[in-house]
Amino acid sequence: MTDKRITLFRNESKSQGKVLFVPDTLDQLLKKAGQKFKCEVTGLYTSEGGEIDDINLIRDNDVLYVCFGEEFVPPGIINGDVEEKQKKRSDWVTLNVGGKLFTTSKSTLTKKEPMSMLARMFAEDQGDYLFTPSNIDVNGAYLIDRSPTYFEPILNYLRNGQLIYDTNVNPEGILEEAKFFGIESIIPMLEKIITSSQTLRDNMPLTRRDIVDALIKSPYTYELRFQGVNLSGADLSKLDLRYINFKYANMQHCKLLGSNLSWCCLERADLSHAILDGAQLLGVKSLCANMEGAQLRNCNFEDPAGSRANMEGVNLKGANLEGSDMGGVNLRVATLKNANLQNCDLRAAVLAGADLEYLMDRLCLQNCDLSGSDLHEANLRGANLKDAAFELMLTPLHMSQTIR
Repeated sequence: MTDKRITLFRNESKSQGKVLFVPDTLDQLLKKAGQKFKCEVTGLYTSEGGEIDDINLIRDNDVLYVCFGEEFVPPGIINGDVEEKQKKRSDWVTLNVGGKLFTTSKSTLTKKEPMSMLARMFAEDQGDYLFTPSNIDVNGAYLIDRSPTYFEPILNYLRNGQLIYDTNVNPEGILEEAKFFGIESIIPMLEKIITSSQTLRDNMPLTRRDIVDALIKSPYTYELRFQGVNLSGADLSKLDLRYINFKYANMQHCKLLGSNLSWCCLERADLSHAILDGAQLLGVKSLCANMEGAQLRNCNFEDPAGSRANMEGVNLKGANLEGSDMGGVNLRVATLKNANLQNCDLRAAVLAGADLEYLMDRLCLQNCDLSGSDLHEANLRGANLKDAAFELMLTPLHMSQTIR
């Protein structure tokens, strides 16, 4: 370290100078000058415009001028234009937020939220900034130890008054930063967005991943409760869903091909237009469920142990149950208008009071095995009963039930 002293002024200025000792190297001097002026110094000049490129050219008590990337302008009488240019240049600051640089003006940081932390950092009436040189990186940027991802939307809000952020950015993180920096006017906006997004998430259907996560954490004999949940359009094919409670669930357009739904509770669930081809439905409880337009081909409802599938009052209008084993199924007062039950096994099934009338073409009961079924008061008018088996009927089949 030498004992030489110099006085430094900003480019074009002869006021607010800084006095410092000359270090051993020019790089050290530029860095030291940057700390003094809180901005990266790119050049050092004499009053005549000569650039200092060697530390040995500096003499004791020299007066020099620092530049910050702009061209050198000789000092003189500061006219209005030069004064305005200097004011604009000194208004710009660079923030190093979590390792990412943001360049903005002090007016952006102070005008919209004058009581915020950022405004207090750079308020002009405080004389000097709240940051000390230790809060400045090697390039003269102010260090702020916060997340740049959440800070950027806040800075843009201070710039233009609009809250704009990438959809991949969590608004809860932005809210925490807004509270930290004291940006009060943005807080109600973010809280409203968060509340709306939470409501939207609550109304979103569960996915296959959600169901699988729940299944792998529970034994199959445990009755999982998915009562009233939204599963609309979910693909749950080939999953073991035994004993799950789907009462009142929205399962419209669900894909359940080959799934095991045995002993599930589907009471009043909406399975309209769902696809259940090849599903196992032993002992299923589907009281008053809506299965309108559902695909139920080659399903198995018959439990060898004798547990009867209860589909009492179910809406199977337009459903396709072709080739399904429905032995012993309780379809009392069910609606099967327009349904296709061709080649179904309905032995010992209960269809008392069921409406099987086919309104447009004909209900297809062709080749059905209805042996031992209870068809008491069932409406079979217009049904295609070709080759259907009616042996050992529990109640006689009256002609009025089959003639329009």
